[in-house]
Amino acid sequence: MLLGNTAQYALRILLYMSEKPGRKYPASELIRKLNISDKYLRKIMTHMAKAGFVESIRGRYGGYVFRKPVQEITIGDIIFSIEGKGKYMECMLGLEKCDDEHPCRLHGTWFKIRTKILDMFDNTSLEDLIEVSPSRD
Repeated sequence: MLLGNTAQYALRILLYMSEKPGRKYPASELIRKLNISDKYLRKIMTHMAKAGFVESIRGRYGGYVFRKPVQEITIGDIIFSIEGKGKYMECMLGLEKCDDEHPCRLHGTWFKIRTKILDMFDNTSLEDLIEVSPSRD
């Protein structure tokens, strides 16, 4: 299971910003440091602002700042705000009728793995990942 491009970039952006969460990050810095196009960055950040994670400050000295504390934003919050949770609840083999009553051959194994993945998503905050990611300064 892989994250979609937009979820990957959203995580990269917010993880980068979480290294110094009280700081304002200009779009130009995020574009340059994270190698993302201006249009794509702005699309993602508009979504992140609507989800309540960041605030966009307009103007010459504008940028993005966190609206919520990084310890209150989980990676699941970010991923699911973009992709929804449905993708992670589907049958691993793509079968429409796969549930506890009509399991496919991978159902039990996938259920255990999926539970661990969703638990990690829901219980890992941006703050938890600050210390494990290398500093870029």
